[in-house]
Formats: sequence, structure tokens, C-alpha cells
Amino acid sequence: MIYPVVEVLGLVNRFGSQLVHEGLDMEVREDEVFGIVGGSGSGKSVLLRSILGLQRPLAGTVRIEGRDITQMTAGQLRSIKARYGVTFQQGALYSSLTVLQNVQLPMVEHLQLAAAARDELALLKIRLVGLPADAAQKYPAQLSGGMIKRAALARALALDPNLLFLDEPTSGLDPISASEFDGLVLYLQKQLRLTVVMITHDLDTIFRTCNRVGVIVDRHMEIDTLERIVEHPHPWIQAYFHGERARARRSAAHGA
Repeated sequence: MIYPVVEVLGLVNRFGSQLVHEGLDMEVREDEVFGIVGGSGSGKSVLLRSILGLQRPLAGTVRIEGRDITQMTAGQLRSIKARYGVTFQQGALYSSLTVLQNVQLPMVEHLQLAAAARDELALLKIRLVGLPADAAQKYPAQLSGGMIKRAALARALALDPNLLFLDEPTSGLDPISASEFDGLVLYLQKQLRLTVVMITHDLDTIFRTCNRVGVIVDRHMEIDTLERIVEHPHPWIQAYFHGERARARRSAAHGA
């Protein structure tokens, strides 16, 4: 039996009196780029934390490669976490460590490697994401926003995962840098046969990269191909994909 790479069934998350998810379902297929969008407060980050095992939901099931993580111990989760990579919105690099040391962190935790082998592997990942070799010895404060995103991506790829989670990967980047980063994600996704789950509010990123999109509305998720989700009748989905910002994007695309 072939399992979805990520499967969420009946997810319920509540904080006090606030019900964030109410029976949310989601399925991510192998080798696709799956985009997650939703309004402020819709629970995109809460969903990601539930999938990553950082937060246990009130109810529901989260399976990664067919294994239910909601019932796992911390020790069992550790082996699952070694199988996926994740980047967070602000990069989440340790400011007191160089780029090389940041990229090596997952290796130190999960691999038994000699220091020289660890250096070589980390440098390979740094080059893979398009950073110059001299970036390895720099600290996060010495990097541009785009370089921080790439360094975080190198760390996410440190253990050669087949599943990659990206939280707002192009936030804070100018349009050119964002377009370059989207191109990098697509290149790596094809070359490394990655399944990518991406939270984003960036319409350009969605249209450039995503095969299918899941939109969180009314505490549930509506999922379809990019071509069909834009025609979904829900008012928020219509406003998002056909509002002023979306019209401006289409006009710019036609002008290009």
C-alpha cells in the first residue's frame, strides 16, 4: 500500500475558547509542491507545528509516511524528524554560530561523522543552495536576507530528507530575490525528488511553484489543483485569488 507522504485526518486544535481547527483533513502526495494558505489567525503555523510533532493536537491523526506521530514518544519522534527538513519564517539560524556550524547541527545530532567529513558534507549543502564558499565562515548577522534563507535551506537539507517544509520562504525578500528563491526550490525539488509542503501568503510563489493548494477557511481545509482552487466559490478564496493584489499580479504578468 502506498501512503500519502503527509496525511492529516480530523485535526482539532483549540486554545482556550478559540477553536482553530475543527476536523481539518489534508493529504500531500509524493514529489509535489503543496501550498498552504489562509487568512491571519486561520491556524497555518499551528497546523505546521502539529505536523512537525512540536504540538500535540486535541484530536485527530497526523501521519508522516504512514506513521502516526500524534501517539509517539519524544524518542520515536526523533527518528521521524531526521527524515524531513524544515525552514522557519525568519531563518531561525543561531546567531552565535557560523553558517557552516548552523548547517552541521542536524548532522551532529543524528549522524556519527568525523569532523572533516562533517565539514565536507556541510560545504556541499552550502554550495547546493547557491551560496559562495566563503559564506560558510560568516555569521548570520553578516548575511543578507536572501542568504539567510539559503543558509536555512542548506541546514534543512543537511540529512538528505525526502520531505521539506518551508514556512513563508520568501517573506521579507524583494521580488527578484523571491523569484530566485522560488526557482531554487523548484530546481532542488526536481533534482532531489523532494516532496515540498510550503506555507506562504505570496501569490507569485504559489503560481510559480505549487501543484496543489490547501486553503484554510472556516477551520477546515479546501484542497485542489492550482487551476481549480482559484475558482472555488468560498468568499475568502475568491477575494484572495481574484482581489486587487491578484489582479495586479495578472496585469504585471501580461505586461511582462
